[in-house]
Amino acid sequence: MGIHFQKELERIKKMILSLGALVEERVRMAAKAVDDRDAAMAEQIIKSDYEVDEREVDIEEECLKVLALHQPVAVDLRFIVAVIKINNDLERIGDEAVNIAHRVRILAKQEQPDYIHDYARMSEKVQLMLKLSLDALVNMDADLSFRVVTMDDDVDRIQYESYDLIKAAMKAKPTQMGYKINLYLISRHLERIADHATNIAEEVIYLIEGEIVRHGKY
Repeated sequence: MGIHFQKELERIKKMILSLGALVEERVRMAAKAVDDRDAAMAEQIIKSDYEVDEREVDIEEECLKVLALHQPVAVDLRFIVAVIKINNDLERIGDEAVNIAHRVRILAKQEQPDYIHDYARMSEKVQLMLKLSLDALVNMDADLSFRVVTMDDDVDRIQYESYDLIKAAMKAKPTQMGYKINLYLISRHLERIADHATNIAEEVIYLIEGEIVRHGKY
């Protein structure tokens, strides 16, 4: 493949990393909005969702153009395939940040709650997983990718704990049920972000090693 083709691949890599940075910021904002019950920040996340969507479409179009014009093989083909999948996961993470923002907007309108749930441990773990998965892509680091994959179980456990705590709060004091359901849904959205970060890490492993490791195959 020629120099022009390599420049196109480099451009696509810059585009996907730029989208990753944008999505990382959206997740950080969503976590802060949860902590602060910040309706204004939640609104900002919701209104700016189009930016993630537009970039996702641009990246997919670039990848399809490269496939059509250059018909890459071997590692270059794996790169394009991995980027298309990572691109989709990043867009879905952006959607989950928006979902969290919608929950925060609802919670901010409620009266002082009789139960407050601490999301700090879960949101920190989720943000770290996303950061490490993107670092693994930048540095082509399979070991770092495997670390992200193993962290997913930790987030699942925290999410189960959150469900049990919120369910117990509902049972102990069955008031503000809508509020507490939204609290649970926030934990579900965070857990989904962790799932998508895991998907990204698995695609990096595929890109480096040429081996599909989804569905616990590692």
